[in-house]
Amino acid sequence: MNIKSLLLGSAAAMAVVSGAQAADAIVAAEPEPVEYVRVCDAYGTGYFYIPGTETCLKINGYIRFQVNAGENVGGDSDWDAVTRGQLQFTAKSDTEYGPLTGVIVLQTNADNASTQVAKLDSAYLDVAGFRAGLFYSWWDDGLSGETDDIGSVVTLHNSIRYQYETGSFYAGLSVDELEDGVFKTGEEPNNVGVAFGIGGKAGAFSYQVTGGWDFDNEDGAIRAMGTAELGPGTLGLAAVYSSGPNSYYSQSEWAVAAEYAIKATDKLKITPGVQYYGNYWGTPAKLGAPDDFDGLGDAWKVGLTVDYQIVDNFYAKASVQYLDPEDGDDVTTGYFRLQRSF
Repeated sequence: MNIKSLLLGSAAAMAVVSGAQAADAIVAAEPEPVEYVRVCDAYGTGYFYIPGTETCLKINGYIRFQVNAGENVGGDSDWDAVTRGQLQFTAKSDTEYGPLTGVIVLQTNADNASTQVAKLDSAYLDVAGFRAGLFYSWWDDGLSGETDDIGSVVTLHNSIRYQYETGSFYAGLSVDELEDGVFKTGEEPNNVGVAFGIGGKAGAFSYQVTGGWDFDNEDGAIRAMGTAELGPGTLGLAAVYSSGPNSYYSQSEWAVAAEYAIKATDKLKITPGVQYYGNYWGTPAKLGAPDDFDGLGDAWKVGLTVDYQIVDNFYAKASVQYLDPEDGDDVTTGYFRLQRSF
């Protein structure tokens, strides 16, 4: 073998080895399996499985733009524009006690670019009828319009409650921390209350009875509401009685309210309403409640609310209200709202 043959053979061998190494270098590793988001239909529409878990999550919320009108409603102005954004996260999973639910609601209200208030609007857990956390009480409910004023000044509490419910009936009892409720001059905002709620539906009729006892103020309130489909709309009636100013109801000693929600078209609803107050104190600040309602004058209120569904998940609402208290000046207020839900 001469030198030339030896060099050619060595070069060929090196080429084979180099080719093998190059081929080995570009062999890609097997990709990790990807778990795509799966739809969870066990709890209704909008839920999906959190990847790697058996917990179902739903994200929804709304964007609201509203212009309020009334005397000095915007400080020195008789109008004020506000914007709200709200997100709700609902998590559900099956347990031996039934679905375990957790809810977080985040809300930000913007009066302008530099004046914004972000808050935890609700956060609670719920299982087997038991609920604990920050959530709205039964006293937050009302008739469908804007005229009725039959709820608490503050309806969001840290509470523990149990509620039994079927498809057409519910009954429950709650213990509420009323720390930011109504209290009298010289008192401290350290309060507790017990409330109950009973309600249901029977055909075209629905009803609700709500009561509450405020231990610090040593007074309570009870309220009854009912709605019935009648003609082209829905008639709503309500009555409330309070033994004295307390965190569950403090606007007046008693009140009655009525409304008729007229479904003019598939998209348009018109709701006139009226309310009469006996021994009216008003919608007060939390501090400085009187000992009782004795000696206060009456009041009445009338209003009109119009709802229009522009497209799916997007509606407009306009409302105007007139209040005439016997012991004060009459007041006219209103607002126009645009809201997109998702």
